[in-house]
Amino acid sequence: MSSITHWLSDPRMHDYLAIVKGARNGFVYGVKVRFPHALIMAILFGRGDWKSRVLVIYKATKQHAFNLAKFVSLYKILLLLQRKANGGKQRSADTFVAGLLGGYVVFGDRSAVNEQIVLYVVSRVIASFMPRTGSPYSKVPAGGSESVVRPIPPDPRYFSVFAALSWGAVMWLFQHRGEAIQPGMFNSMTYLYRDSEVWTDLRTLLWHNT
Repeated sequence: MSSITHWLSDPRMHDYLAIVKGARNGFVYGVKVRFPHALIMAILFGRGDWKSRVLVIYKATKQHAFNLAKFVSLYKILLLLQRKANGGKQRSADTFVAGLLGGYVVFGDRSAVNEQIVLYVVSRVIASFMPRTGSPYSKVPAGGSESVVRPIPPDPRYFSVFAALSWGAVMWLFQHRGEAIQPGMFNSMTYLYRDSEVWTDLRTLLWHNT
């Protein structure tokens, strides 16, 4: 056991073991994020019997978990290759190149799960251009040090404008160009805004949707 511990702590093995750990963390995170989401969606909007719904939950969770595992490991591999090609030094563009190639290989094929993941990433990228306030979300991150970069929340004034434009745009799209909205969001908005226009009795008004 001591020899294994020594091997695991060997600095020469760090970059290679980080690829393995990254794949592991990607898989676990994918399961944690996708399973509850798929379960709730199956309960609220699922069709067919529960056997078919469970199969949908399993497939979505599996794809999300394996795709994150593949992306994290491929991203780390590409960073390592670029670093080795540059004499052990990482350049600023290396992360973009690794993310670009990894994103194309892993998330380039259109599927419901990949579309949701990419849209999630896009929204965060767009939101990152909002001006920030002067203080981070937390003073000291868990397990971190003062030198670690900490996320800074958006300036409240700009966030208000961003929120207003986002909701105004999505409501207009839902009404006039619903075919352009991502299916999961379209289903949610249909449930909230169109299904609430229809009822036949007190039961379908307050207790059950239809």
